[in-house]
Amino acid sequence: MRLSIVELGTVAPGTDERQALVDAVETARHAEAWGFHRVWFAEHHLSRSGASHHPELLIAAAGAQTSTIRIGSGTVLMNHYSPFKVAEMFAQLEAMYPGRVDLGMGRATAGPVIDMALRRDRRQPAQDDHTQQVAETLAWLYDAFPPGHPFTGNPLIPSVPGVPQTWLLGSSPSGSNLAAGLGIGYAFAGFINPAGAAAALRRYREQFRPQGFGLTQGFGLAQGFGLTEPRSILAVNVTVAETEAQARRLVGSAKGFYARLRRQGGDAVLPSADEAAAELTDAEQEQPTRIVDGRWPQFVAGDVAGVRATLERMLAESRADELMVQNLIADPADRRRSHELLAAMFDLRPATGVAPAAHIPT
Repeated sequence: MRLSIVELGTVAPGTDERQALVDAVETARHAEAWGFHRVWFAEHHLSRSGASHHPELLIAAAGAQTSTIRIGSGTVLMNHYSPFKVAEMFAQLEAMYPGRVDLGMGRATAGPVIDMALRRDRRQPAQDDHTQQVAETLAWLYDAFPPGHPFTGNPLIPSVPGVPQTWLLGSSPSGSNLAAGLGIGYAFAGFINPAGAAAALRRYREQFRPQGFGLTQGFGLAQGFGLTEPRSILAVNVTVAETEAQARRLVGSAKGFYARLRRQGGDAVLPSADEAAAELTDAEQEQPTRIVDGRWPQFVAGDVAGVRATLERMLAESRADELMVQNLIADPADRRRSHELLAAMFDLRPATGVAPAAHIPT
């Protein structure tokens, strides 16, 4: 099982964004040492809780301090950017760190202020052109524009043959359909829409059509590209601790943050475990952290045995090839310990010179 991380640049209580960025790069170093397959950085704007505003910057920083782990975006919000800009930037990152870069593409609204601020042309209403944005980005990366297209014959970096892995990220069935039709990788944000995850990932696998040979007429691309078989990731919010009680306490920060979002909006910051315990209602504290009556939880938490059972069931039901973990654990040391327990749980092989996690319960 491949195990990966999506890093939010979480601002620990009592610290600032500068420290959060240091912690984010340290996450990549620590993940590589413990055998994780990839680390992706989020794109969140004007966020007080997360410092990962532009994943490209953290990809470059993490790439310089690691050597084997894959590094990428989770996600680039394509509704805000030029496909050429995105493609050229990730082609350059691939030239800097060959064979290690992932371009995760998605879309999201960040509210009317940010959406407007990110737009260059504010004279017309925003258009829902996500499919075209993704297809044009792929065409730039694979030099796949059809004959007669004004962009044909302009390879991005012709002296560098490598291309970043391309992924579509989503939390709804529409994303799975697009990724399957384009023949690229698909990652589903189970921490956003746990109820829809398994069906969307299964549908992606069933509908996948390789585009490595022949034409992809429906998307206006001329040359083959992409995968020969489906490749999927299930992303889940996971908190692991040595005991059930410790995990219950630590996951309170995630529950408390979402409760603050509902009450305060975008100004919410991540609470410490103690702050969350004081703020959460009984119902919020009792929100399930394992599968109950077939319903997936928004947050998976527990000791090693409990979390393993939940994650293995999620993977079986979704048929995902890879598990990507996100968390909102307030203390970076507890965050890294959760990653270590996960690495041991899935028998990842630590890099030379890194001791395995001590006393992993079974």
